[in-house]
Amino acid sequence: MKGKVLVVDDERGIRESLRGILEEEGYKVSLADSIKALKERVEREHYHCVLLDLWLPDGNGLEYISYLREKLPGSALIVMTGHGKTEHAVRAIKEGAYDFLEKPFSMERLLLTLERAIRERVKPVKALEDKIIGNSKAILRVKELVKKVAQTEASVLILGESGTGKELVARSIHELSSRKEGAFVAINCASLPDELVEAELFGYEKGAFTSATQRKPGKLELSHGGTLFLDEIGDLSLRAQAKLLRVLETKEFTRLGGTQVISSDFRLVCASNKDLKEEAKKGNFREDLFHRISVFVIELPPLRERGEDIILLAEYYLDRFLKDYGKPAKYLTEGAKEVLLSYEWKGNVRELKNLMERLAILHEGVQIDERDIRRLLGVELSTGDLSSLLLEKDFKKAKREFERLFIERRLKENNYDLKKTAEDMGIDLSNLYRKIRQYEIRVEI
Repeated sequence: MKGKVLVVDDERGIRESLRGILEEEGYKVSLADSIKALKERVEREHYHCVLLDLWLPDGNGLEYISYLREKLPGSALIVMTGHGKTEHAVRAIKEGAYDFLEKPFSMERLLLTLERAIRERVKPVKALEDKIIGNSKAILRVKELVKKVAQTEASVLILGESGTGKELVARSIHELSSRKEGAFVAINCASLPDELVEAELFGYEKGAFTSATQRKPGKLELSHGGTLFLDEIGDLSLRAQAKLLRVLETKEFTRLGGTQVISSDFRLVCASNKDLKEEAKKGNFREDLFHRISVFVIELPPLRERGEDIILLAEYYLDRFLKDYGKPAKYLTEGAKEVLLSYEWKGNVRELKNLMERLAILHEGVQIDERDIRRLLGVELSTGDLSSLLLEKDFKKAKREFERLFIERRLKENNYDLKKTAEDMGIDLSNLYRKIRQYEIRVEI
């Protein structure tokens, strides 16, 4: 048994689907359809993880996170909702949830999150430090710039598409600087609403607003002696930009609801996926703030422009995650490498890294071929690929590939209703679960 899981959701179809999937994966599953049923369950039994829907008929799941932490010490909590709002995700994580899943989520994402949550509940995975990986001219130039600017106190602006590794570069600057013994404090300006960004940056006094039940220092205060990293600074409101500019000019501020002036000595590193010069022309970003934060600019190339680095990165992350999860060695075939090289990588290094992590966890066997890569990337097989099944000499391999394609098509036709798909195919639901897992088919729940 991998662990005991409690699924709390008021939709019967979702509860039953999750139970079938998780039991097939080796988890012992209990169900609850309300807060009342949840309480009854946790009073009688201990669980390794709770999958909690936020919107239940007799209460808001957010209000019961602290209750679950008290009743199930050491257990992991994963929050689910079909009405995703950033503030709910932030609050859930702040109050102790391991992760936040917005419906519909893929079975693959659920299983990966659940496996991590239960494992890290017991023993956190030893973190392997990320590095700036690559030998392309563009990335070698980035490494050179990082070394140069790290030795200064200049404000740095890192520009690049989402997923290109902006935070990794910011951390590298911090680690190579004279402030490396201080804290590296990061905040993602795009993930929080305006009022929460200000509370996170400046901190607040007890009673500053309704939910401020105690004093909390902000990121500006916590980064004293270290580095403050403002990710996606282009998403800050003009009001927050004005406040930040004053702090950068004086290195002084007050907490929300407070009067005491606080000083903080920090090094500022910012990042954005927007053209801030253009945003300033449009009136969306203060020009004076832009000049203040961009004393030194580092531009990160998208992965599609780093062709010679793609396989190097893929093999680095695959090896890293295999070691991380204690899995046996696997390797990429030449066909798999060709697919990786021809893919667009709109999510850049982050997308490639996530793909390698999924392969490390989900892929059975030693060899990873082009079909394995295409399947996880969601790239459709061409007519030529389908015809190639007729040329496949290995009967078992051709049969497996046909089964996978057949199941994928039936799932799509039935809008991923597992029960209906099983009936349509004339097989047991448990058999369908096994096939989905066997062929690593993505299923939206």
